Amino acid sequence: MTDTPGITALRTRLEADLGGAARAWLDQATAEAAAHAERSEPEQTQGPIPTWELRIAEAGRRCGPDHADAARVLLLHAASADPPTLARVYAQGTAPERRAVLHALPHLVPGPEALPLVEDALRTNDTRLVTAAVGPYAAAHLTPHHWRQAVLKCLFTGVPVEAVADLPRRARGDSELARMLGDYASERTAAGRAVPGDLHRVLALTAPGPASPPKAPAGPAAPSTGEE
Repeated sequence: MTDTPGITALRTRLEADLGGAARAWLDQATAEAAAHAERSEPEQTQGPIPTWELRIAEAGRRCGPDHADAARVLLLHAASADPPTLARVYAQGTAPERRAVLHALPHLVPGPEALPLVEDALRTNDTRLVTAAVGPYAAAHLTPHHWRQAVLKCLFTGVPVEAVADLPRRARGDSELARMLGDYASERTAAGRAVPGDLHRVLALTAPGPASPPKAPAGPAAPSTGEE
């Protein structure tokens, strides 16, 4: 798969931060993933796990937890992982590995086929997964109803709304989102609980305004910190 500007930038940042042994491991692992993609082998539901998928699990140990997300995204991209492969890696992975799959989606899946992974992450209370789930792929493909629920999920779990990709564009003029935010604020007030400051910020964005084009999908601005 041809590198996109986002992938190229991610690789450049990662290679600048890694030590020699880690860079050598990354080069070998991505080469293995690319070789697997070039063979265009049909995906197997049973049998041995491809070597490049084993490297996904190794990334935290080889590159360090601070750089594991970026390394895993590069591996998934090098392997040209399709939606069934991404779903398998996600289902079998640890929380950090699932987070990397979510970060990789805008680089690998042009359509909505991988939305079940986003929806699964949004059903969890793992704030790291929720943060990854509301990235550029969700901004591009979630339906209005599910996107509004994702915004509310951030408020419920304390995920900063800055994590919601393309928030100003999608919130602009959304009267239904404004209604839902108002209901949530009323419920919090009636229960004697504070209303999150982020709610007021999102509510202000729902006012009508001039339309603006969506931003191009991008990967994580910097590799997320996570456990191996």
